[in-house]
Amino acid sequence: MPLDPALRRALTDRVRYYNDLGIYDFYRRPVAPEISDEARNSLARAPSPATLSQEESLPKLKSQSTIADPATALRLIREDLGECTRCRLHKEGRKQIVFGVGDPEADLMFIGEAPGADEDQQGEPFVGRSGQLLTNMIKAMGLRREDVYIANIIKCRPPGNRTPERDECETCSPFLMRQIEAIRPKALVALGAVAAKTLLAINAPMSELRGRWYDFRGTKLAVTYHPAFLLRDPRQKKETWKDLQMVMKEMGLPLPEKNPE
Repeated sequence: MPLDPALRRALTDRVRYYNDLGIYDFYRRPVAPEISDEARNSLARAPSPATLSQEESLPKLKSQSTIADPATALRLIREDLGECTRCRLHKEGRKQIVFGVGDPEADLMFIGEAPGADEDQQGEPFVGRSGQLLTNMIKAMGLRREDVYIANIIKCRPPGNRTPERDECETCSPFLMRQIEAIRPKALVALGAVAAKTLLAINAPMSELRGRWYDFRGTKLAVTYHPAFLLRDPRQKKETWKDLQMVMKEMGLPLPEKNPE
């Protein structure tokens, strides 16, 4: 049934108000079966939120873009995420949401594909065998794991560690975009094809994606192999080290004389 024009205008004004606050992601919740004519007319007569005083404005939400403290911004994003049920993964065996870990003010951010079994169990990204390798990669760059920030494209483990579906990535990625906005790193490193193709919206093989910088919303982004792939094919560790050296050079980190084993 088409909306009453006055109600449509009121809803449009409210959505615009949320956008001004920096809120762009909306999710449908169950509502009462029918709204009364009295309630509908009351909403239509309501003044635009832009004309209300600060005490009267609803909702009283903090805009992420106006929060100077990245840790606070990340906490608010986590609160918005809640115990997410926005895609099918919450019904397919995930134990918990794996949000992200590291320094909220990190200059370097790594973005992987999805949590695995160990990550789903512990609630932290990259803590299994591939996580140990990533930690060693970070150490080889002269950094500590706690100096960077680590997240994934999606925050729930797909059953059987399968590749995330496109709709799952699209549903979850707005929260990752907000994390990146909050942290504002100097450089991003996409780990693996899923992360690279999702962030860059480019369908190309890793051989073509690697070895260059991309502009991602004003932040430089590099692509390299996922640590899980390196465990299956250790021959590519040398190529990955080349990618990391490119990142180190861009960030002004000293290059070691010898390549790590």
